[in-house]
Amino acid sequence: MGYVRWFGHAAFEINIDGVKVLIDPWISNPLSNVKVDELKNIDLILVSHDHFDHLGDAVEIAGRTGAQILSVPELSNYLKDQGLNTIGMNIGGTAEFKGLKITMTQAFHTSSRGFPVGYVIKGRESSIYHTGDTGLFGDMKIIGELYKPKISLLPIGGYYTMGIDEALVAIDLIKPETVIPMHYNTFPVIKADVEKFKELTAGKGVKCIVLKPGGSYTF
Repeated sequence: MGYVRWFGHAAFEINIDGVKVLIDPWISNPLSNVKVDELKNIDLILVSHDHFDHLGDAVEIAGRTGAQILSVPELSNYLKDQGLNTIGMNIGGTAEFKGLKITMTQAFHTSSRGFPVGYVIKGRESSIYHTGDTGLFGDMKIIGELYKPKISLLPIGGYYTMGIDEALVAIDLIKPETVIPMHYNTFPVIKADVEKFKELTAGKGVKCIVLKPGGSYTF
């Protein structure tokens, strides 16, 4: 049995097929109630882009646990120069890691090293799409049709990413079974009414799971 654990902002721990994956591990964010050194036995870290609130504590965690970091080549090379074990891949590609298939998708945002991305993680237990920081884009429909993610992790905070209205359209495009909102309430500028979002998803045939920081959803 696997789980998705949220630490606040866009930081998640996913345990799927017995493999522990961190995504955008800014564990020390203002909403988090978990300390960075509490994370152990991490196999892989996925980083969507190099902004501080997404690269986060990846360097510290990878250095302590020996976890590999997967990202675009420009960011991967930067991290490799710091002595970390990295995997560099690019948008549209799929890598295999301990039986998981990890596909790198596009995301519409900015970054200093390479391009921002999202990830679809597919295993026996489930398939999960972390969109990364992104605005709404029409090819989410293709991502949904091609990779059929059962769980989608969607930003709803607006300003830097999609807001609630755009995330509702993203659900229609991706068609996941379950959606977990992220990237909201960390800063005043991305404050969002998550209960309103949950209410608005009710007629879409999707289960909306609102996690508290540190909380988990089991699949």
